[in-house]
Amino acid sequence: MDRNIIKYINVNGQLMDLSHPQVMGILNVTPDSFFAGSRKQNETDIAVRVHQIVDEGGSIIDIGAYSSRPNAEDVSPEEEMRRLRFGLSVIRRELPEAVVSVDTFRADVARMCVEEYGVSIINDISAGMMDADMFPTIARLGIPYIIMHMQGTPQTMQTHPHYDNVVKDVLYYFSEKVQRLRDLGVKDIILDPGFGFGKTLTHNYALLSQLEEFSIFELPILVGVSRKSMIYRLLGGGPEDALNGTTAINTIALTKGADILRVHDVKAAVEVVKIVSAMQHPTFITPS
Repeated sequence: MDRNIIKYINVNGQLMDLSHPQVMGILNVTPDSFFAGSRKQNETDIAVRVHQIVDEGGSIIDIGAYSSRPNAEDVSPEEEMRRLRFGLSVIRRELPEAVVSVDTFRADVARMCVEEYGVSIINDISAGMMDADMFPTIARLGIPYIIMHMQGTPQTMQTHPHYDNVVKDVLYYFSEKVQRLRDLGVKDIILDPGFGFGKTLTHNYALLSQLEEFSIFELPILVGVSRKSMIYRLLGGGPEDALNGTTAINTIALTKGADILRVHDVKAAVEVVKIVSAMQHPTFITPS
């Protein structure tokens, strides 16, 4: 994949260069996220996890307090804020300069996280569909915004998802969203095709096979497949068995233009980035 198109995002007044793919480490302050190994609910576990993400080479910490797994229970805004305040206070104490993304679809939650804790990025699984105030809020906050494609809601998304052509439909969805955000003055937009969100196994692999089509927007692309059912439903086992499949898909995604990998297993993803970068730019290889 040609990386001559310069992509970067403005993070806290500093440019993050995405010509070298970045790794985003997942921190779930939830009791019910689909991968049990990612759930961190006490101060010690959160502190250990954020240091692990950074020590293993992750450049972004993505904290979420609302499980978006299929059929997840709804969580009130108050409870989501309580969980995030707890988690973010630990992050800021442990790693005050860390680049932090918050996984939320609620505008009030996004505003609180940015204004009270200096969060750098908002990661919205609904791309504004679940809160009409989100787009104007992001425009006012002036921060990078990840928009993901999802058909339905976390509670309904896997109930008979249907597309005329999944790749074309998701491209069209993004074209409308990007234009609306541009009209509001939002500058830093990141696209997430939403693997596993309102998609069958066939839909997921069709998106992966044509991921390079999303480069038409000349915007950063985030891929989040870490330990998802699109892997273990194909290969067998469960989330705990899906690291090898995650690594395989992340490798493919990087060769097709992914700029950010959102993962549970940071070290493995950082190694994939290094290997793919060595393949694409062999003259710049520096041994460890």
